[in-house]
Amino acid sequence: METVGFTRMADGTREDYLLLEGLEREHAAGTADRVLRHLRELDHSLGGYRVDRLQHSLQCATRAHRDGAGEEMVVVALLHDIGDLLAPLNHSEMAAAILRPYVSEEAHWILRHHGLFQTYYYAHHLGGDRNSRDRFKGHPYFDAAVRFCERWDQPSFDPHYDTLGLETFEPMVRRLMGKAAGDAPHH
Repeated sequence: METVGFTRMADGTREDYLLLEGLEREHAAGTADRVLRHLRELDHSLGGYRVDRLQHSLQCATRAHRDGAGEEMVVVALLHDIGDLLAPLNHSEMAAAILRPYVSEEAHWILRHHGLFQTYYYAHHLGGDRNSRDRFKGHPYFDAAVRFCERWDQPSFDPHYDTLGLETFEPMVRRLMGKAAGDAPHH
């Protein structure tokens, strides 16, 4: 493989950076494959629930799909917990960061905040404030985040739910992530 000539970025030439730009575009084009591989790994994540995180994610996406959500939100429902393996304490922020180049401002906001919005269903059982999400009341995407959690996220722990398989959603992920691959910022 061809490499750059520099060992310090400040010493790079135009040719070096053109080479890297091409390689980064190729790498970015494979993001959907890497995300889907990582999603599949959720079948070995956090225990204790009646379904694993992969099944939870598939149920969320299935519910969103059956509820008539647009393709972007179906993919967001599928990938909303993608950060669970690497960032269990801030998985929402990680999922939002991964999908930021590919989704709308609203979808990004929902992703970023869904973890806090989910605490409505359990925080009071653990001595916390179930209404902590209320600090965002009045935000333009507050109600959409409440609906995301109410309709798709919080009911998706049912081992008997008729869940669609990942093959249903893979083309959606590829379309969403493929549309912006060439537009992703380069470093």
